[in-house]
Amino acid sequence: MNTLFYLIRRNTKLFFKDKGMFFTSLITPCILLVLYAVFLGKIYRDSFVMGLPEGVELAEKLLNGAVSGQLISSILAVSCVTVAFCSNMLMVQDKANGSIRDFTISPVKKTALSLSYYFATLISTLLICFTTTAVCLVYVAVQGWYLSVSDVIVLIFDVFLLVLFGTALSSIINFFLSTQGQISAVGSMISSGYGFICGAYMPISQFPEVLQKVISFLPGTYGTSIIRNVAMRGVFSEMKADGVPDFAITQMKDAIDCNLYFFGNRVELGVMYAVLVCTIAVLIGVYVAMNVLNKKKG
Repeated sequence: MNTLFYLIRRNTKLFFKDKGMFFTSLITPCILLVLYAVFLGKIYRDSFVMGLPEGVELAEKLLNGAVSGQLISSILAVSCVTVAFCSNMLMVQDKANGSIRDFTISPVKKTALSLSYYFATLISTLLICFTTTAVCLVYVAVQGWYLSVSDVIVLIFDVFLLVLFGTALSSIINFFLSTQGQISAVGSMISSGYGFICGAYMPISQFPEVLQKVISFLPGTYGTSIIRNVAMRGVFSEMKADGVPDFAITQMKDAIDCNLYFFGNRVELGVMYAVLVCTIAVLIGVYVAMNVLNKKKG
């Protein structure tokens, strides 16, 4: 156990010592927030306005709150996974520079070594994503705050769950990588592609029907919807209090993926949590099994 703690501390320190890797992981979500606000803010705003029944208008603060809630949910859903891949690159770098051989020829167990990478990645990613969450909450406060204390607590918990998911997913994929070129290629693909397939960049409701059905099998989709439901719960409650009809609110929830449908059946929020938690457990189990089998082969 002491060896595991030592390795976790070593991996965590190396991540934060690499200023390029650390600041890239930290600054990227903030850059995304600026880009989203500048380029997607108007699109989100127009979609909310068009979803309102004729004669119903929203206060400017409420409209800003709706847009900011959608923006931060998209950023957090993507960052929890993409930052995990950045944090987990140390495992691949140790293979690329030969450091891993120093551990494998020592009495250190391969299972302890693999778990140290997982937990170090988890710690580093949580620190960055919680910082990003704080920045996002400040942005929401400036635009239009409709979150309750319980909403903030649940949002933090959801970020924790998604970081667990991102860390497990990155651990499995990075397990097969061993060169700097592979790191760059996989990092680029995840950064550019994950936001689309999880519904963060563009709502799944706007995809072709066949693609919607395919994406409905991906757990990251439910992670995005979970965060979006929490980030916008207060906004929709305020809309209802202001007299916006229930059917209009339902249409807006459908349009921005607060409501998800699996082959025509609406997926309840509790089921989304169950899917995400079960996926995390399976991915961690697969990662552990991969290292155990690798140990036997070695």
